Amino acid sequence: MNQAIKPSPEAPSQAGLPELSVVVPTFNERDNVTVLYRRLEATLAGIAWEVVFVDDNSPDGTWEVVRGLARKDSRVRCIRRIGRRGLSGACIEGILASSAPYAAVIDADLQHDETQLPKMVALLRSGEAELVVGSRYIEGGSADSFNKQRAGASQLATEVAKRTLKVEVADPMSGFFMIRRDRFEQLAPQLSTQGFKILLDIIATAQGKLRTIEIPYTFGSRQHGESKLDSMVALDFLGLVLAKLTHDVVSLRFILFAMVGGTGLIVHLAALFIAHEIFREPFAEAQAAGALVAMTSNFILNNFLTYRDQRLKGFAILRGLLLFYLVCGVGLLANVGVAFAVFDQEPIWWLAGLAGALMGVVWNYAMSGLFVWRKR
Repeated sequence: MNQAIKPSPEAPSQAGLPELSVVVPTFNERDNVTVLYRRLEATLAGIAWEVVFVDDNSPDGTWEVVRGLARKDSRVRCIRRIGRRGLSGACIEGILASSAPYAAVIDADLQHDETQLPKMVALLRSGEAELVVGSRYIEGGSADSFNKQRAGASQLATEVAKRTLKVEVADPMSGFFMIRRDRFEQLAPQLSTQGFKILLDIIATAQGKLRTIEIPYTFGSRQHGESKLDSMVALDFLGLVLAKLTHDVVSLRFILFAMVGGTGLIVHLAALFIAHEIFREPFAEAQAAGALVAMTSNFILNNFLTYRDQRLKGFAILRGLLLFYLVCGVGLLANVGVAFAVFDQEPIWWLAGLAGALMGVVWNYAMSGLFVWRKR
């Protein structure tokens, strides 16, 4: 019988093939990519390497700069993503597209210490570790470049992750790490393509089954451009934690969609109060106004958060909003229908209401993905 021969993941790379793939997610980093390439070239002398830039179709033409480097050096590769956004998804695609037994993730903003890469490779090569994390929060590490607000947010998120997901790593929020590619491929189907915290997702998904070593590094200051982190990252993080607590029974995107729906309830009640109590509109008209305002609010938040990687722009926003109204209108009928059916069987108002609400959010989520934010 003929059998496929699988090379050992610990074996050295074959001649001409890289031993290390450095994956760099980028968005508007044209001023940084050449500098990072030069630094990698200097620090990885003696190691067979490649660098895979995964660019989310940067308006500043980052991908054009990378293509220019690739024409001069075959070790440079560019994946230009159209219609997809998000650091986690970029990292996943980049690692799965790599050809080396070891894959590192490093930001393009020059804040990570690329001189630690040879040490990381040595730890994986020796078999001491399957995952090596660049840590800011162990002895010898530092995040002094953070302002007080970002430092506090990072420490809070780290503590939440460690307590809720039983993560043992000191810096699970780090964006600088290296992993054996074969181990990553085993975990990849369970990872979320949304959000920013790919390392936390890897660690939580592995459930303690990855031999992990942390090495200290000093987190530097951004040299060019602006941070891609925004106020929505906190909800992204919370959604990831909740998804992992449910063992991925529900997706991160569904959790974010439901969280947005929760804010919509508050908006609805506020609009209802204003219309009915302040402007003295009849209840039916006030309720309709509250529903319309809430649906609009939900659409805006979902467009900027839940579906940020498929964000609608220009005229597509109006078309999407109208479709969202239609989807939610049908969802309301499904909500009421299920609630009445449950109440007929078991006349417990809160149980019937909960069943109806769950049916409504599942319907709205499914139909929104199919018709409003469908991938093109």
